Amino acid sequence: MKILVTGAAGFIGSNFVYYLLENHQNDEIIGLDVLTYAGNLENLKNALNHKNFTFVKGDICDKEFIEDIFKKYDFDYVVNFAAESHVDRSTKDPGIFLKTNIIGTQILMDECLKYPKIRFHQVSTDEVYGDLPLDRPDLLFSEDTPLHASSPYSASKAAADLMVLAYHRTFKLNATISRCSNNYGPYQFPEKLIPLMINNALSNKKLPVYGKGINVRDWLHVYDHCSAIDLIMRNSVSGSVYNVGGNNERKNIEVVLTILKQLNKSEDLITYVTDRKGHDLRYGINADKIKNELGWSAKYNFENGIKETINWYLENKEWLENTTSGEYINYYNKMYNNR
Repeated sequence: MKILVTGAAGFIGSNFVYYLLENHQNDEIIGLDVLTYAGNLENLKNALNHKNFTFVKGDICDKEFIEDIFKKYDFDYVVNFAAESHVDRSTKDPGIFLKTNIIGTQILMDECLKYPKIRFHQVSTDEVYGDLPLDRPDLLFSEDTPLHASSPYSASKAAADLMVLAYHRTFKLNATISRCSNNYGPYQFPEKLIPLMINNALSNKKLPVYGKGINVRDWLHVYDHCSAIDLIMRNSVSGSVYNVGGNNERKNIEVVLTILKQLNKSEDLITYVTDRKGHDLRYGINADKIKNELGWSAKYNFENGIKETINWYLENKEWLENTTSGEYINYYNKMYNNR
């Protein structure tokens, strides 16, 4: 099989490339990325010389480029990870989120329609559902939960989901969608909670925690997410939507304290900053559908996963140092100084 992975140099995209190379050794993987700040070619360092992997630099919003790459390769699957994905950035510049996450998805789907055999898989997020109350742990997002996005980021992803479903119904696009909870693991850009806290703790810098740190997230190891996507794209019925969760809900402050404990750092490093605008309270995933229909189950619990993740960053300090230079420093100062 020939598989196009967009956003291949990003956090989840690069992990998916490695998952495919390890588990489907006869498949040919074409990785596409425009290499913005979070698209780091160093993430694919161990794949670039693999005989079954080809990297192509390009933008999913460039229609002519997308037409050319589809003509060049006879794709069987297109898996779309390419997205602007950070909520805080979306409150500063919503426009780029609309362009990449909606228009970019549309351009990919328009091209897929020319090749009916292609299965298009849209990688989405549980954030399209909005949030859940903190005092109702019994409530979980199901695939039938109405979309109720809170941020420009989640609204753009919800719009893309609706476009995928509309293309499936109207144009018979062969497509599926997965909506995941918060991912963690190797190669995650340190604007997100876990790598940000690891990076700051290693440097004995303050750890900025929004509000009181009581917001709850369901944590999914990126390996488990990749295994779920692989199952969905190959084995599910076109038009299907699946939630993928780790069943590992934690308050943000609990995650931070876990990191500090493993790194043997003082809790005095924690500093509480002004809360994020429209900050979702809690995410909780019901993943029964993918478990019952496709037999998927998560390999990692949070206790094992977070230890392995912290150890990865400790063993890859050069990657972390290279990733946190330049543009990221300017962004960090803008977001967290004087809050």
